[in-house]
Amino acid sequence: MPKAKILLVEDDLNLSAVLCDYLDMLDYETTLSADGEDGLEKFREGDFDLCLLDVMLPKKDGYSLAGEIRQLNDQVPLVFLTARGLNEDRIAGFRAGCDDYITKPFSSEELALRIEAILKRCMQRTAYKTNNVISIGKYRFDASNLVLSYNGSEQGLTPKEAALLRLLCNYRNSLLPRETALKEIWGDSDYFIGRSMDVFIARLRKYLRHDPAVAIQNVHGSGFKLEIRE
Repeated sequence: MPKAKILLVEDDLNLSAVLCDYLDMLDYETTLSADGEDGLEKFREGDFDLCLLDVMLPKKDGYSLAGEIRQLNDQVPLVFLTARGLNEDRIAGFRAGCDDYITKPFSSEELALRIEAILKRCMQRTAYKTNNVISIGKYRFDASNLVLSYNGSEQGLTPKEAALLRLLCNYRNSLLPRETALKEIWGDSDYFIGRSMDVFIARLRKYLRHDPAVAIQNVHGSGFKLEIRE
């Protein structure tokens, strides 16, 4: 099996050297960049399975870099590595399109487990290429290829958006407990991650807004319900 390819954009030379050695030990193929502009150029030149991005970068900050990567590829997983751990920073990260947000300092084991979990979710879509198209009212959700279609137009989804929508579909017209969604998709259920999930729910509502028969309802204090009226 070929090595997963990771783009690491980090301007701290000591940390980046340690991370490259560690990722190499985990059998990942890592490409390093020290600023946002070079990181974007390397992304254009390469074919990456995951990007690890610092937020405070020279020339182009991590949020801007993530937004431009998302314009080029709306499926590659993005993970922020940052010392900025405020709730507002985490929300900004998820709004920029990231799939995970790891606050420095972090343990090497935590980083390894998060990368493994994200790559596993992404690789799963190649394991079920057939019978994986879901009807959501007038929408067609191709969970394998992370695409939501409506009336001839297509909306690409990030792996985490697709995973959350798939889980909502599994619970269609029934309550999806908030804690279940957090643990299955984010692997944790703390307050900050919960706020981040709300950002993803808002995105999915926007994508599904064209069909009045489809709605994601908040069930106060409990979770969410994907309502599909026949």
